[in-house]
Amino acid sequence: MVEIEKEGTPRRCRGRPQVRSDEETRALILAAAGQEFQASGYEATSMADVAERAGISTKTLYRLVPTKANLFANVIADRIGRFVLEYDLSRLDSLDAGAALERMLTVFATLTLEPRTIALTRLVLGECRTFPEVGAAFYQNAILRTSRAMEDGLRRLCARGVIALDDPREAVSMLRGMMIMEPQRAAMLGQGEPPGPEAIAARAKHCAQIFLNGCAVVRDPSPTGLDNCETT
Repeated sequence: MVEIEKEGTPRRCRGRPQVRSDEETRALILAAAGQEFQASGYEATSMADVAERAGISTKTLYRLVPTKANLFANVIADRIGRFVLEYDLSRLDSLDAGAALERMLTVFATLTLEPRTIALTRLVLGECRTFPEVGAAFYQNAILRTSRAMEDGLRRLCARGVIALDDPREAVSMLRGMMIMEPQRAAMLGQGEPPGPEAIAARAKHCAQIFLNGCAVVRDPSPTGLDNCETT
């Protein structure tokens, strides 16, 4: 007998299941690889383990990502790609210099001080001597890429005439260090938890003010001519 479907009853799909796109599969691979690298380190992570965690065959994995070095580089590039999307240079054009710098530093620090990024940085520092490709991938895809994005942001502010810099690249280096070095170092050495959103926003505001104002002495216009620094 042929079973007749009742009216209004959803039809069941017949035939082969829908094939997942390479883009979707690659996203699964990168998520699985990030977890494997964080759990086992670079050396102990195998392509077979990543394929199993992603729920795909090793043949599919090797077709999309041919080597473990490529896989690690792609994991980093994926994370930094999210920073670039969130950063969105065009959003700086409607902000004054202080607000633009605060946004730049907040987005950068939120990525850099996230626990997963801290763990990834520890991995790189621990294994880059044995596996130079790890250090190269991190330097190219994380450090240089974020620095260039921030440099482009400073150049846009210069072009608008709201700040003036002789060397935006050097300025980015200073801003990065001022914003993240101490909290990142404390977190990586297990001497403190990474700061939360409110602490990051407050630090970004403070760093932006120091950067814009420098350490110039504000002169007191009173007849004494003394500056605003305390005297003993």
